[in-house]
Amino acid sequence: MKRFFCVITIFAVSVLALQAAPAFAADEQDSARVSLITCYPGPDAYELYGHTMLRVQYRGADMVYNYGIFDFDADNFIYHFVKGETDYKVGGYNGAYLLMGYQRRKVVEQQLNLTPEQSMQVLRALVENARPENATYRYSYIYDNCATRPRDIVENVLGDKMHYGAMHDTLTFRQEMRRYNANYAWLQLGIDLVLGSGIDYQLDYREQMFVPMVLMQAFAEASIERDGNTEPLVSQTVILNEGSDSGDILPPTPVWLTPTPVAWALLTLTVCLSLADLRRRKVSRWLDSVMFGIAGLCGLLVFFLIFISTHPATSPNMNGLWLHPFALLPAVLIWIKKAKKLLYFYHFANFAVIILLLASWPFITQVANMAAFPLMLCLVARSASYVAIYRLQCTETKK
Repeated sequence: MKRFFCVITIFAVSVLALQAAPAFAADEQDSARVSLITCYPGPDAYELYGHTMLRVQYRGADMVYNYGIFDFDADNFIYHFVKGETDYKVGGYNGAYLLMGYQRRKVVEQQLNLTPEQSMQVLRALVENARPENATYRYSYIYDNCATRPRDIVENVLGDKMHYGAMHDTLTFRQEMRRYNANYAWLQLGIDLVLGSGIDYQLDYREQMFVPMVLMQAFAEASIERDGNTEPLVSQTVILNEGSDSGDILPPTPVWLTPTPVAWALLTLTVCLSLADLRRRKVSRWLDSVMFGIAGLCGLLVFFLIFISTHPATSPNMNGLWLHPFALLPAVLIWIKKAKKLLYFYHFANFAVIILLLASWPFITQVANMAAFPLMLCLVARSASYVAIYRLQCTETKK
């Protein structure tokens, strides 16, 4: 409810502001103050990385430009988001609404050291972007988002006169995500399963700025060349809202409820049930139906992201070798007596593919979630038990 209220309210305010936006853009070289606004992380999944906005105070007016406006209740939003066709909007609204939705989160304003001409260039770019015909853009969570757009505007205005400081960490997209998802272990498992090797290369400093907190740090240490001198990009930093540095995020999941211990517990149970099946020479059909059914449904999503989605980080993805729609076959065929031989070939192939995948994973570039390995072994155990039981039954039948 809180998310719905914030999104709808901000969107409504933005629409009203857009109608008046051209009047806010003046051509005179008056003094305008441009600031980068950074909101610290919040508890919802879409808030975990924080948020960035640009603020312009000019001629008594106070406007905030937000590139993170979306309508979660838009038609087929989830489908388009998964497919990589998510459209976000930029909207300008009154600065009086700046802290709306961020009352419990820390909000920092970095006033930029721009000349009057440069400030007006930023303002004109923002107003032009926020026009109804230009406001919508194709969102990318790692390449084109609420942090990269404001950065690009400032960079375009300053050109080669702007210089960033030294990069602090050598990270990949996945490592950066894990830093902010530390308390959300199950969310990170989902990210690790559906995003492939495209997020496992070392980033340069600009690429790391897809995270608002990194962008804030980069601006704090950046400099500009002016009249032969080097000056800081940020002239003043103001805390607009006092909140904890950790934002309003939820506490960490208890260790014993995180994916890795749960996955190992599931593997232990699966091995015990598989051994029991071997002793009684009979497959637990309900177990295979549930286990491979879940794997197959997850595989539908993984295959959609690999072969249909336009997201840049979802393909290639080695998880598609063990999470795939074909896993639905044993979930269904286990109940059909005439399909025993077909199931035997499936489980033999499944066992071989996953074993080879496990053996080769240390040599591939994609980083896996540690919970994925016991989950793979669960499928290995079930395939191995089916193959063994089938052969035992065939041997007994011949006798």
